[in-house]
Amino acid sequence: MTDTEHVDVLIVGAGISGIGAAYYLQREHPARSYAIVEARGATGGTWDLFRYPGIRSDSDLHTFGYEFKPWRDEYAIATADKILDYLRETVAENGIDHHIRFHHKVLGAEWDSSAASWTVDIERTGAEGSDPELIQMSASWVFCGGGYYRYDQGYTPHFEGAERFTGQIVHPQNWPEGLDHSGKQVVVIGSGATAVTLVPALAGTAGHVTMLQRSPTYVMPVPAKDAFANAAKRLLGDERGYALTRRKNILKQRGVYTFCQKYPRAARAVIRWFNARKLPAGYPVDEHFSPRYDPWDQRLCAVPDGDLFAVLADGSASVVTDRISTFTEHGILLESGRELEADIIVTATGLNIQLFGGMTLTVDGQPVDVPQTVAYKGMMLSGVPNFVFAFGYTNSSWTLKIDLLCEHFCRILRYMDTYGYDMVYAVADPEVETLPLLDFGAGYVQRALADMPRRGIRGPWVMSMNYNRDVEILRNGPVIDPNLEFEKVATKSGSQKASSLPPAAN
Repeated sequence: MTDTEHVDVLIVGAGISGIGAAYYLQREHPARSYAIVEARGATGGTWDLFRYPGIRSDSDLHTFGYEFKPWRDEYAIATADKILDYLRETVAENGIDHHIRFHHKVLGAEWDSSAASWTVDIERTGAEGSDPELIQMSASWVFCGGGYYRYDQGYTPHFEGAERFTGQIVHPQNWPEGLDHSGKQVVVIGSGATAVTLVPALAGTAGHVTMLQRSPTYVMPVPAKDAFANAAKRLLGDERGYALTRRKNILKQRGVYTFCQKYPRAARAVIRWFNARKLPAGYPVDEHFSPRYDPWDQRLCAVPDGDLFAVLADGSASVVTDRISTFTEHGILLESGRELEADIIVTATGLNIQLFGGMTLTVDGQPVDVPQTVAYKGMMLSGVPNFVFAFGYTNSSWTLKIDLLCEHFCRILRYMDTYGYDMVYAVADPEVETLPLLDFGAGYVQRALADMPRRGIRGPWVMSMNYNRDVEILRNGPVIDPNLEFEKVATKSGSQKASSLPPAAN
């Protein structure tokens, strides 16, 4: 039997968060060993998994990209292939690829305070068709960068009569390679970012595309290219032009969000005005593009150069706002009595959230009940030592938060090195008032809140969605905190001893 391999930091996931963590770790702590375990066979996470037509970002790449690596393409709203190229270039340029173990799925991790170490159970898959092998690795830290949703299945509600439909039903998360939609009647069920991306991408070759929504979403046309960014790059060079554009877009994102939250009626009117400008005269804007909720209670859907509105205007696509009664042999019967004929039905109905890639956590023999923990600075769980998770912004570009929390993680490591600590964990006051982790109305979030950690109403327990505030806390604020406990474990001489941990569910 071989010894269990040990690394200082085990990073789970080789997507945008895991790659970012690896970069910061080896830049700030080059002597530390690390490995990235990735369940799939490629880097890129979301951007490699999704293969549906037209897949692109819904944030500008000057903020969705890393702070340390300029986005050089002229398009600010970018397609998945360009984002993948950017991520894989980051991996290759920094030698991160040598640290990645593909086909390694983490099943669970157990913390032992006496050794200040995690033992991680991993399912390793070899050649295609071979049986999985269970292996173990140990690590002083686990950094979970696996995103927040299940990769093996998307969310599809029950549709009455779906088994009767004689055409093809497709979920965007499992898009079949080579699916031919040319000349066909396609119905896309949904109104979120995936649906508004798919409709214009399919409309060019399909016979007709119908976006069937139960209720509208706010949709905002944005330029696919950022003229300011491209001019700044020409005048100042890639590095300084990118940095300036990034600052500009951070301010813009925050300004739009704040305006929408503070003046929802005015924001609704502005969005409606932009929509009406892009649509034919007399189009029923209020029926199809006037949600029941206020702007930015859920994410705004960005459509580059108004591509969705263009296909609605030229008649190659249409929107129907109604509820589904049942699927039929040849399409969908709506509650209004109207029937939509379809050859292909796309269920762009959302995601299933699954934190930490579905891995279980155990601390000193006690299973961690994640919904009973409280998130510390949006990156650690109360009572769980030497464990960091990556969770980006819901009201801005995901990666803005990832950059900051990776920096803070590295600062914690430096502090522990300086004072000889081996373990750290957050302790939440049992009397602290807590709320669901996210104050966000999206259906995929609401369905999963009961399985998520909690957040507090003040201090480091707030799940901040404010970049400027996080700069002050994560980049410029102190590492030491009354809510953090730093400890040393027994040395070889036995002169020091770790104290017993409180329950992981505080």
